[in-house]
Formats: sequence, structure tokens, C-alpha cells
Amino acid sequence: MLIIGIAGGTGSGKTTVARSIIEKLGSDQVTFISQDNYYKDHGNLEFSEREKINYDHPLAFDNDLLLQQLIELKQLTRTQSPTYDFSNHSRSARTLELLPNPIIILEGLHVLSDEPIRSMLDIKVFVDTDPDVRILRRVLRDIQERGRSVQSVYDQYMSTVKPMHDAFIEPSKKYADIIIPEGGHNEVGINLLTILTEKHLHESNDLLHPSIRTAADHS
Repeated sequence: MLIIGIAGGTGSGKTTVARSIIEKLGSDQVTFISQDNYYKDHGNLEFSEREKINYDHPLAFDNDLLLQQLIELKQLTRTQSPTYDFSNHSRSARTLELLPNPIIILEGLHVLSDEPIRSMLDIKVFVDTDPDVRILRRVLRDIQERGRSVQSVYDQYMSTVKPMHDAFIEPSKKYADIIIPEGGHNEVGINLLTILTEKHLHESNDLLHPSIRTAADHS
């Protein structure tokens, strides 16, 4: 099993990169995990209190659960990831089944910030996109998909998003094996990552079925 971690700032194009790789490799080969689904559950708090939480800090995530489920997948065990309701700032009742496919793609803000999670990754990727592009994407996403107002997006960006990016996300770039500028628009970077992943798949198949390779070599 190959675990690929894709990190980067908000709106950098992490998910687009991940989806592009899945499209090229085939969904039957890849399990996609979003770190966003692992926000800690604050359903016991009033909505006004949940709004005040710093969701851009590494400690906002239940990385212990994420790590446990990565280990389960490595042990070829199916597991159920939580899902998150961004409009209510709480974990939803729905879960997602995660299959132990040959390729696991983990995408999220702090995938490279957390050392135990980082140690599970075979390939570490950082998607590096200009801040002005990222904030525009964030504004559109939060308004269209998460029911936020322009003012709330602005307040959150200035109070937590930018400070946490500067303090944690940008420094985590030093751990990356591959840096992909401009996210989903960088076909060369995506193709390079896809080629590395395909190479791993082929090598894994050779290890699992050496007789097939030997027969092919003698044909």
C-alpha cells in the first residue's frame, strides 16, 4: 500500500490534484481521505460557541482517529471515516466507508504539519498556490457551498486562516517530497505524481505475482 499525503493552504487546489490522480488511476485503485472530515466533534456546544473555534489550528483535528484509521487500512481492514457538516460546525451522523486499496490519498491543510501523520506517508506533496488566488477560491467556496457571508469569510481569514497558514502550513512545505505550484492547473506536476504512483502499482503487482513477470520475461 502506498499512502500519499497532499497538503497546502486553503484554496490551493489540493482536492483538485487528488481528484485528477484518481481519475487517471481509476477509483477502484484509490481510497481518498479528506482531513476535513476529521474535525473534532463539538456537537455538545451551542452554535455561537462552535463559531468561535479556531478551525485552522492543527489541534482542531482528531488526528488520533485519523492515524488509527490509516493503521487499520495498512492492516487491510475496512473502516468508517466520520463526515463533517460545515454549515453547522459539527460532525454529521453519516460515515464513509474506507477500503484498503493499493493507493491511499490523504488530503488536508495539516497533513504535513502533524509528525505522527507525516510518518505514515510514503509520498509527501505540497500544493503551492499564490495567496490572492487561494483567498478568492475560499470566498467562493464558503459562500456557495457552506452558506457563509462575505463578512464572516473575511473575519475568519484575518483572525485564523492567514495566521495559521503562516505559523503551520507554510513551514510544513519543507517536509514535501514534491511541490506542485498552482495546484490543479499544473498538469506536469500531476502527471509526475501519477507516474510515480503507477510505478508503485506495477512494482507491487510484480511482488504479488512474480510468476507472471517471469513468464513474460521468457516469452
